[in-house]
Order: sequence, then C-alpha cells, then structure tokens
Amino acid sequence: MELLDEIMAGEPSIMDFSGGTLSVFVAVILLSGLAGVLARRLIFPLLMDVLSKTDRIDGKTLFAPKSLGWMIGFLVMHLAIDWIATNSEPVWDEELMSTVSRASWAAFVVLMLIAAYRLVDYLDAFIVVEGDDMAARRSLASVAESVGRLAVVVVGVFILAGLAGMDLNGLIAGLGITGLALALAAKDSVANVFGAISILIDKPFNVGDWIVVEDVEGEVVTIGLRTTLIRTSADTMVSIPNSNITNSPVENFSQRRFRRIRPKLEFEADSDQASLRKFCDSLCSQILDDPRATKPEDSWARVQSFAPSKVTVATNFYCLSSGKTQRELTEDILMMARARASEYELKFHEPRRREHQSL
Repeated sequence: MELLDEIMAGEPSIMDFSGGTLSVFVAVILLSGLAGVLARRLIFPLLMDVLSKTDRIDGKTLFAPKSLGWMIGFLVMHLAIDWIATNSEPVWDEELMSTVSRASWAAFVVLMLIAAYRLVDYLDAFIVVEGDDMAARRSLASVAESVGRLAVVVVGVFILAGLAGMDLNGLIAGLGITGLALALAAKDSVANVFGAISILIDKPFNVGDWIVVEDVEGEVVTIGLRTTLIRTSADTMVSIPNSNITNSPVENFSQRRFRRIRPKLEFEADSDQASLRKFCDSLCSQILDDPRATKPEDSWARVQSFAPSKVTVATNFYCLSSGKTQRELTEDILMMARARASEYELKFHEPRRREHQSL
C-alpha cells in the first residue's frame, strides 16, 4: 500500500488527478479491458469445452458474446476503483470517481443481463438426455431457451427497477394483483405453456420429426412456450398453439420402425389358377430374399378377389424406415411382378382391350 500511495502522491494537476494517480487509473482501464478480452476469448471457451455435453462446442473456435467481455471489464473497473479508494489515499476527484464507480456497476448489471440473454443459446450444451438422443436434446433445448429468455427478462425488470431506485416491495405487490388479472385474461397463453411442458414430458414428437397434427403435415422446427413451429412440404411455416397439439391426435412419421408396401396387381379373368399360385409364391419368396425387406412373418402375396373381367392379387411387404428405400423397393417389386407374370404366362388386365373385344 505504501508503494501505491507513493506512486499516487503529488499535487493535483489534471482534473484534480495527480500524475501518478492518473497513471494508476489508466492502468486500471487497461487491466479491465484485458480482463474482458481474456474472459471472452480464453476463460469462457475453456469452461464451455470442459463442461459442455455436446461435441458442437469447440473451445478452439468458440468466443463468448461481446457483452460478456464488456461485463467483466466494467466489473473489474468497479472493484478496482473501490479497492483503491478503500485501501489507499489516491489524489483524485472523489465525487467524480464515485460516479464512475456507480456507472461501472450499472453498466456491469445491464451488460450481465444482455450477456445472460445471449448465453441462453448455449443451454443445449448442458442438456443431457438418456441414450444421447439428439432429437430429444433439441426439443428440450428449444423449450429451455424460451424459458431461459423469459426468466432473464423477468429478473432483468426487477434488477433494473432496483437500480432505478423503485420500491421493489410495492412493485411485487402490484405485480401480484396484475398477474392475477393477466392470468385470467390470458388463460389460453397459460394453457399453451403447460402444453409445452406436456410435450416435453410425453414426447409425442421431437424437433426434426415429421408429424401430422390438425391437418398440418411437416417437420417440427421449434417447440416454444406458446406455439410449435412446423415447416410443411411446401416450405411454408405453420405455428400451432401447444394447447391445440396436446388436445389433438399427433401422427409421427419419424417414429416408424418400418414402411409398408402394398401394390395390387390385376390379371385377366381367364388366368390359370395354378399359375396364379406359383406367381404369388415365387414373387413373395423373391422379395423376402431382398436384404431391404423385413417382417417376413407378416409379408404375403395372395389372390384377393375375382371379378367378371379380372383377378386381383394383393400384396403386403415391409422395408426399413427410409423413404428412399421404400421408393426403390416398390419399383423393384413391380419389376419383379412383371418378370414373374411373364414367366408363368399371366396377362395383366387391360380394360380398354376388353371393351374393344366386346364391340
């Protein structure tokens, strides 16, 4: 302390600062800036790299929001000014430095709220789900971010009101009465919030799933506190209130374990019965030998019905849950059927040819 007092001693020269005190104050400013840079570019990325539960966080390329760096800088400045004023005898304008200290603290609080609002985007880095289900992680993160932003805004209002010198007890009492009135007036919004919680608990779908709800079909983009956002096949965005979703049936295509393929084949009515049986058995055997086919115990190809002009053969096969696999196997099944029909001399039904013969 004695060394610091000797450095800051002297007659006031610039704005009631001695030369040494002004040098110390400049050093405090530089130290504050350095602390902010280190916090943003070194300490924050290192902590996120160590504590995060996801590989998307890379401590080598990740930087904190600029607001966090400024927040740390103003905090260091406030603490340094108070420490110097308490533990030494600086030659400066005490009223001016007291104002600077209070302003630094106010700036720290405001920037802390801004940084907290920005850091909500990193909540998913700390969300852990059983089985490392990324879809569930994204769904939980979507709601957690909405809740986090709302919490930051609510807490920020009280903190800023306190900084402004408002009576928080009166404010809380007033908000209690106002909150009751708002809850009655905004019961639909409250129902949507509980709907979001129900979606997280029951997990009828996750972010990224393809669903059908209330005649809307598309991919789930976000699950918010009030609405769930769905991107349709036409690339439009549809928002559905969460309360509507919890009260409606939801068809989740992404949860399919397999896909069903059911082409129907029509042959001429005079087709040989023995050839039809051989056709069905041969086609079924060939398809089940394909590695893309699954559920052999539930797969079949059989004559379904007779009509005056045609015989209908129904089929029922399954493949792995992939749209590409389904399309390709469906095409191959039709080509196999054509080849097997030619092998057993079966003719596909042609209504126009029969009408021409009757004329």
